[in-house]
Amino acid sequence: MGSLKSSAPLPGGLVDYRGFRLSKLNTPEFSHLLLLLFWPVYGLVFYTLERGITTNYHVVHAPLDDRIPFCELFLIPYLFWFVFLVGMLAYLLFFDVEGFRKFMYFVILTYTATCVIYIVWPSMQNLRPETFQRDNALTRFMADFYAFDTNTNVCPSLHVIGSFAAMFGGWHTKRFSTPAWRATLAVITLLISISTVFLKQHSVLDIPPALLLSLIAYILVYRTKLFCKKKSAPSQAA
Repeated sequence: MGSLKSSAPLPGGLVDYRGFRLSKLNTPEFSHLLLLLFWPVYGLVFYTLERGITTNYHVVHAPLDDRIPFCELFLIPYLFWFVFLVGMLAYLLFFDVEGFRKFMYFVILTYTATCVIYIVWPSMQNLRPETFQRDNALTRFMADFYAFDTNTNVCPSLHVIGSFAAMFGGWHTKRFSTPAWRATLAVITLLISISTVFLKQHSVLDIPPALLLSLIAYILVYRTKLFCKKKSAPSQAA
């Protein structure tokens, strides 16, 4: 009875991980989970860059930055970035394995390239306001966030790149591929991207390089066959 129950399909197209064991991590069925190892590696590298590179920064600034007012309301889409990115990763992981692979390849390409840029060309910005015109929960949160998050390693913007990773991941999975969902994901990505400049987390100059990297990775991952899983030939029936 147990074997019959475990072999029953899961509802709603949910990917069946009930048979997963660490010993099966290299099997075709579960090897995509190895891509998750990128996140701790990236976290360690980024933390090292934040703490290890402390001099020779290039200050990123454009005249337009001085004309953009600080607006704490953009904290809402800015923080929604975490839900957007992690939520799309989780959805693809449990409902669309091939979509998850492409999502992770996009992230690996863009985040790795960005870290290399941070090493070769360290960047920072001096746009954060010293005081806030308004005192409310959002500005108080931003004051604490400024104290926690450094103003370095800003160009290109990983916030923008991560938003496009989630958007493209959604666009290329069946559930979110309708015109309405595509438009919704695009609006979310736009709001998150512009929130970075209204919160003075990024200069407007941090956005174009992020768009360029996202475009290159999109073409490589979603428009070519470089990152398509090779299908094995069907076995002959005995």
